[in-house]
Amino acid sequence: MMPLALLAGGSAQRIRPLSEKIPKALIEINGRPFIDYQLELLGSQGIEKVVLCLGYLGEIIQEYLGDGKRYGLQLQYSYDGDKPLGTGGAIKKALPLLDERFFLLYGDSYLPIDFKSVEMAFIHSEKRCLMTVYRNKGLWDTSNVAYVAGKSQDTFGDVACYNKNMPTSDMNYIDYGLSCLLSSEISNEKNDFFDLSDFFTRLSSGGQLAGYEVTERFYEIGSFSGIDDFSCFIKGKRFDCLSRIY
Repeated sequence: MMPLALLAGGSAQRIRPLSEKIPKALIEINGRPFIDYQLELLGSQGIEKVVLCLGYLGEIIQEYLGDGKRYGLQLQYSYDGDKPLGTGGAIKKALPLLDERFFLLYGDSYLPIDFKSVEMAFIHSEKRCLMTVYRNKGLWDTSNVAYVAGKSQDTFGDVACYNKNMPTSDMNYIDYGLSCLLSSEISNEKNDFFDLSDFFTRLSSGGQLAGYEVTERFYEIGSFSGIDDFSCFIKGKRFDCLSRIY
């Protein structure tokens, strides 16, 4: 399978004070650091190589994870350096460690889906990038994707419009958190500092962003409510947690 770039360099301002002294990836969920669950999931999906893009307190993450053998993974590390590079810039710097095709996953996301199916949809789409999308309708966060399903035999569709900063009424989907990218597309970016949301917006406007619809909800630890939901999911009490939303 394709290697995976894991964006884990943010300072996690929304969950202070939990993240003041430890990075978000190492926040304990039911007695274990979140990244344990994340990497075990990736290993179970057949991923073999993960490149962690690190910034804030990244050395603590690398010290904890080491070479990744205990997860059955090969781990490598790429650091922003003296200044944050933005989500896109962090990926651009890590390109020498990645293949031409690779997965991208946000460091606070836990996505219980079939990664191989996503990879095959990306290859068959022949697009420059693929974004997994979830029919959110504003439930978990603000919807930011207008998605058009493909033909009945296709496993992919098109992201007709993606805009994180200017959502419109026809956007019923949300970026699920897993994407597939081409290294050559990222390397063409002129700036070393840029945000992936702007990159995806440009691709969607040019008709080069494929979409893969996911029906299983995502989990994240970027907010206190997200931490609570994921903790309940791990304990096997999903419906008890979700009932508070309705």
